[in-house]
Amino acid sequence: MSLVPFGFWAASGAGGGGGVAGYFGGGWDGSYVATVDKFAFPSDSRTTLGTGLSSARYDLAGMADSGVAGYFAGGYDGSSASTVDKFAFPADSRTTLGTGLSSGTYGLAGMADSGVAGYFGGGVAAAITANVDKFAFPSDSRTTLGTGLSVARYGVAGMANPSVAGYFGGGNASGSTVDKFAFPSDSRTTLATGLSSARREPAGMADSGVAGYFGGGTGPVSTVDKFAFPSDSRSTLATGLSSARYDLAAMADSGIAGYFGGGGSYVATVDKFAFPSDSRTTLGTGLSSARRELAGMADGGL
Repeated sequence: MSLVPFGFWAASGAGGGGGVAGYFGGGWDGSYVATVDKFAFPSDSRTTLGTGLSSARYDLAGMADSGVAGYFAGGYDGSSASTVDKFAFPADSRTTLGTGLSSGTYGLAGMADSGVAGYFGGGVAAAITANVDKFAFPSDSRTTLGTGLSVARYGVAGMANPSVAGYFGGGNASGSTVDKFAFPSDSRTTLATGLSSARREPAGMADSGVAGYFGGGTGPVSTVDKFAFPSDSRSTLATGLSSARYDLAAMADSGIAGYFGGGGSYVATVDKFAFPSDSRTTLGTGLSSARRELAGMADGGL
């Protein structure tokens, strides 16, 4: 795949904890998408926000400060965007941060330590980057970590175990690598056991305190890898995604279920994995339009 703006990269962030709603935003359905679809927990009923993203774009990333606000950052809207849109919970009113990403970036990933800070890492800026930007809650002030990803890469996915650590997995340059950032020090280690196969454009979500998941990716594959907390031991689910796909997004209702939506050759499919059994069902109501290169985040209601 060439490094051109019409890339095939998606990222996601997962929020958790006793849940209110999950959101899938942006993407590409043949044109740039500003739509944000909202799935109410636990019914999984879908509505589409009256106010979408501030600009239609794909290859963006999401993360959330559960109970407070969710964020969609970066992407491509005709140029590399540094925009960070913030959706206040539960009203879903949108503002755009005065301070965006440290540079216009697409193909990045997001994850968050709810109540403390959110992180956006990797992607393509002026070049492929290892950069990780940190946004402190609730001020949204931005700093850039002195230690970024272990290798510059795009098509990476993110997920987090709040109060413990956040993870960035997969990507183009070292596609099975999983980097772990300890909270609150942000010190980075790289897991001895990475993804079960090297791939880019997977999606990540987590059941806080229990396990994190990386699903899909180039191949394409239907694989879902599970990393148990706090040991980070990896297993691969016997039942993967309902179809092999990349460029998807993910989010989670911690303690209840995780969701993988969109991707591939323009699908509206949303697969739901029940916690802790990891049994999979596919929602009768998927995304409002079939699309890829979208992002996810969730309000865990904390």
